[in-house]
Amino acid sequence: MIKTLLNSAAQLLTTSSDSPRLDAEVLLSHVTGKNRTWFMTWPDAELDAPIIARFHELLAQRRTGTPIAYLTGRREFWSRDFLVTAATLIPRPETELLVEMALQLATACPIRPLRIADLGTGSGAIAVTLALELPDAQVYAVDNCPDALAVARHNAERLGARNLAFLQGNWLQPLKEQTPLDIVVSNPPYIAAADRHLNHGDVRFEPQKALVSGADGLDAIRQIIRDTPGSMNHAGWLLLEHGYKQGPDVQALLAKANFMDVSGYKDLSGHVRISAGKKR
Repeated sequence: MIKTLLNSAAQLLTTSSDSPRLDAEVLLSHVTGKNRTWFMTWPDAELDAPIIARFHELLAQRRTGTPIAYLTGRREFWSRDFLVTAATLIPRPETELLVEMALQLATACPIRPLRIADLGTGSGAIAVTLALELPDAQVYAVDNCPDALAVARHNAERLGARNLAFLQGNWLQPLKEQTPLDIVVSNPPYIAAADRHLNHGDVRFEPQKALVSGADGLDAIRQIIRDTPGSMNHAGWLLLEHGYKQGPDVQALLAKANFMDVSGYKDLSGHVRISAGKKR
C-alpha cells in the first residue's frame, strides 16, 4: 500500500534528509507519474513490483546524500520545470533574486533590443527565464562546459525560448566579437576552496568547478568584474550573485573597477546576495 510504503521510506530517510516525508513523496511521484494529491486520495493503492524496486533504488541513493534534483532530473525555477544533471548546479530559490533584479533593470532600460549575457549558465535557468520574460531581447548563454550547455539548450527548446544563443568559453571570452552588452548577469562559483560547507549537503555532489573559486571564493568574480566593461555599452549593468558575507568585498571590487551606482540586494532572509554596478 502507498501509505505503508511512504511511511517506511520517510523513516529510512530520517537521518539523511531534513524533509524525509517530502523527499519520499517526490521520489514516489517521480517513479509512478502520480502527484502527491493522488497518494493522499488513494493511500491503500497497490503498486507494481518494478515501480517499488525503482523507488527503493532511488531511496538508497538519497540515503547516501544524492540530491533529489539529480535523482528526478528536475528542479523548479521561476515556476518552470528545468532539467538538471550532474553537469550543472541545482537551481536555487535565492537565484531568482538575480533574475528579478535583471528584469527590473531591463524594464527601465530605453535600449531596444536589449542584449543580455548570462555567464556560467549551467542548466540555463537564468538565461532561459530572462529570454522567456523578455522575448524582444537577445540573450547569450555562456558556459565553459559543453555538457552544461547541452542541458541549457535542451531546457530552452523544451520551454520555448527562441531568442537565445549558446556560446562555449570562459566567461566573457566568447562574447568579444558580439555587439556590446546592456546587461550581464552571473551566478559564478564563489565558495572558498577550504570552506567546510563543501563537505555537507547537496554541494558534495555538484560540480566543484561551478562552486569553488580560489582561496577566498572571489577569483571568478574578480575576473568577471575586470573583463566586463570592455564588452558593455555605456551605462550597462553587471549583476553578480555571491555568498551572504561577500557583499562588501564584491561591491568594493565593483567600485575599484570604476562602476557607479554600486548597490546590494537582499534575499528573503535579509542577506545581501546580489551586488550590481553600472558602467560609467
